[in-house]
Amino acid sequence: MTTDNAAAPLPAEMSKPEKRLFHPALWVPTLYTAEGLPFVMVNVVAVLMYKSLGFADGRIAFFTSLVTVPWAIKPLWGPLVEMFRTKKAFVLATEVGGGLCFGLLALSLHLPDLFTWTLIFFGLIAINSSVHDTAADGVYITTLSAKDQARYVGWQGAFYNVGKILSQGGFVWIAGSLEKAYGPVTAWTLAMSGFGLLMIAVAGWHAIFLPQGARLKRDRSGWQTFLDVIVTFFQKKYIFWGVLFLVLYRFAEGQAIKIVPLFMRATRASGGLGLSTQDIGLMYGILPPIAFILGSIVAGYFTAGRGLRKSLLVLCAGFNIPFAVYLALALVQPKDLTLITGLLSLEYLGYGFGFIGLQLFMMQQIAPGPYRTAHYAFATSLMNLGFLIPSAVSGFLSDKLGYQEFFIWVMAATIPSFLVSWLVPFRNTDEPPTVSGAK
Repeated sequence: MTTDNAAAPLPAEMSKPEKRLFHPALWVPTLYTAEGLPFVMVNVVAVLMYKSLGFADGRIAFFTSLVTVPWAIKPLWGPLVEMFRTKKAFVLATEVGGGLCFGLLALSLHLPDLFTWTLIFFGLIAINSSVHDTAADGVYITTLSAKDQARYVGWQGAFYNVGKILSQGGFVWIAGSLEKAYGPVTAWTLAMSGFGLLMIAVAGWHAIFLPQGARLKRDRSGWQTFLDVIVTFFQKKYIFWGVLFLVLYRFAEGQAIKIVPLFMRATRASGGLGLSTQDIGLMYGILPPIAFILGSIVAGYFTAGRGLRKSLLVLCAGFNIPFAVYLALALVQPKDLTLITGLLSLEYLGYGFGFIGLQLFMMQQIAPGPYRTAHYAFATSLMNLGFLIPSAVSGFLSDKLGYQEFFIWVMAATIPSFLVSWLVPFRNTDEPPTVSGAK
């Protein structure tokens, strides 16, 4: 199958066009699943693994945030991906490399100082994955037309969340089941090994179906290109407003994401929900991811009809207000797993809906220009920086405040996101894009 409406990239990014392009449905879902898998493993699943191994909350939150720094320095990877080889080559290399790193991480669980060694491998996985994300986004935005970018943005977010289904749901459930029979070390060894094999299998699929992505013409030296990428990024109209938006939109989420799984595992006497690893895997494995996918798709069509400028504040509300679910759980401490799962699904519905605003803002307001791949990488790195800093301190805040007061603070932390969504100016015209099925 071929797609008949792939974009002609800007001249500075042109390379020889591919004679045959497979339909986006054959590679967009797997590409963004492969993006979501390592990110969730490092940011969330690692938290659950260390909790099962008996480490303290503050230490877990700080160090699992620290190893996510590579996602916050994507500007270093953007010019690299622009200048050397094809974007597809980077995607394949990092998917295979990621699989091997997970295999080594599994082995490191049997070393004496397993916390240090596993953190090292999580850090390598983060570096590898951040390069993969840069190349994968480059394939997406230089291969698809603006029409197709809008058409598939909801599916992009949805299948990124399939990575959550597999990692935070499936693999956590498997690890939780194995913990009861073999103990946490053996359980997580098997889970991480299986995850590595999955990444290598995805690379095999992409070797066949993934487009090459447009390649930057080399009409200057690498350092000149690198400097030009930086200078042109900060020359964009309203760029400092754009940076502020990227840093603040996820400020409340950054507070919550590390603490939620710890809160769920914590004993009821200490204010938590007292759930097992297997319970958490079961909860996250079905309904919340489906809710996220539904929210993403609805947001894509909602924004296509109204345009991003008119939709942004509504998307921001959908993203932030459902964090109140965690405050309610901390106040009531329900025991019914079905009720807890339903509330989580409500939060994930809003999360999927609101995250589309961030994705489209980066694509439409930040990335356009001669270095779309590198500038999109800049945008995602700034977004992750705004996520990393509050994540790193969240464990210490939670330890000091307790879970109830901490989630009250999370709700207060949504205010900057609302303010910046209301005030941020737009540099491009905001005509509603055409989306498949929209009239």
